[in-house]
Amino acid sequence: MAVAVITGGSRGLGLALARGLAAEGWSLVLDARGGPALTSAVDELSATAAGVVGVVGGVSDPAHRAALLIEADRLGGVDLLVNNASILGPSPQPVLADYPLDVLRQVVEINVLSPLALIQEALPGLRRSAGRILNITSDASVEAYEGWGGYGLSKAALDHLSRVLAVEEPGLRVWAVDPGDLRTQMHQEAFPGEDISDRPEPSTVVPALLTLIKSDRPSGRLRASDLVLAGAGAGAGAGAGAGAGASS
Repeated sequence: MAVAVITGGSRGLGLALARGLAAEGWSLVLDARGGPALTSAVDELSATAAGVVGVVGGVSDPAHRAALLIEADRLGGVDLLVNNASILGPSPQPVLADYPLDVLRQVVEINVLSPLALIQEALPGLRRSAGRILNITSDASVEAYEGWGGYGLSKAALDHLSRVLAVEEPGLRVWAVDPGDLRTQMHQEAFPGEDISDRPEPSTVVPALLTLIKSDRPSGRLRASDLVLAGAGAGAGAGAGAGAGASS
């Protein structure tokens, strides 16, 4: 029985991926800062998942991270860690000249340091299971979009963290995946007052992510659109194209 820990699992891409894994018989440990949304997600997923536990809290809290891994061990031990939880920063996004540094420190804490802390704590179990780490990144980490400097630099750091970790942990699969421009609450926050209904739903990229998770594809940085193109030629899955913005 495979066990996944998914941060930010109560909505958006985290919940969509949890639904996909549940349908394939995985056990799940989810977290979120909002209790009611997490309870709703756990209630829904309980109908299909082999086991599902929700832990309310934030990934920057050491006690919360420990609780996530305790629950994963209770279900059989972590096989997959999905670092999906992140924060956008100010809305609307400020240019770097005006970016409040106290907020930027919080963005880096949540988007870079907290995933690394959870990885460090999960590594013993992941090594035992020859597991997988899926870090959700963004094209803002590699493209220079005006106003996306704070969020983008945090995701660039997550990308590089993933690359180095893959070299240091050759027994694991470590992927940083840009899922593309999706219709999520975070993406709406990035474009306050704008209509983002033309963006794909998070569920559209889940088939591609599931195919990746089940594969032995080498560690690396990938775009969901690359996985879609590969799937068109070799049955590797389906999903949405990449684009600017936040996808959590």
